[in-house]
Amino acid sequence: MNLSAMLDVLDEHIVERLKTAVEIGKWPNGIALTAEQKQICMHAVMAWEHTHLPAQQRTGYIEKPKSADHSHTNDDSPIRFV
Repeated sequence: MNLSAMLDVLDEHIVERLKTAVEIGKWPNGIALTAEQKQICMHAVMAWEHTHLPAQQRTGYIEKPKSADHSHTNDDSPIRFV
């Protein structure tokens, strides 16, 4: 199944179940996900979110802090993790 066909069958409920499976490392029936299944699920979730959700609602979104002086804001500056 290619990415386009996969995205056609996914809906919000399926995506939430995939996210939960990745988070806890198990399918709803208790069977552990393999490393390959985790990777496929994460890819499916990210691809679905990219086509259906605004950036602020996607998994992993990090909002850049706004400076007090907007004239010196550089949108291309890297995000620093402390």
